[in-house]
Amino acid sequence: MTAFDRRTRLRCLTLSTLGVALLSVAACSPAAPPATTSRQAPPMSDPMPPMLKTCDPEKAKADAIGKPANEANIEQARIASGAERVRVIKPGMMVTLEFVESRLNVDVDEDGNISNLRCG
Repeated sequence: MTAFDRRTRLRCLTLSTLGVALLSVAACSPAAPPATTSRQAPPMSDPMPPMLKTCDPEKAKADAIGKPANEANIEQARIASGAERVRVIKPGMMVTLEFVESRLNVDVDEDGNISNLRCG
């Protein structure tokens, strides 16, 4: 083997050893942080916007209480109160407890007359 061949082999061995070392260092180094952009995420909106009160039973009580709980009187009370929906509650009737601000609850007495109006 000539001196030229030995030097060439030594250089190749050195370069390959150096290459392996550089790859090892690169593999162990932390990943680069993600590139930042000038755009920002839009602000989060409120998931539940405030509800506007759309039911006021006081506006309908004077004309409704004591009247028969028939369809015409109940609808008139709903319109006067500004409610979107109405629920008639008879004595002893089971009702759900969810609160619906835009709903008019019409309480009916034993005689079938409107005894109270309330929202919810």
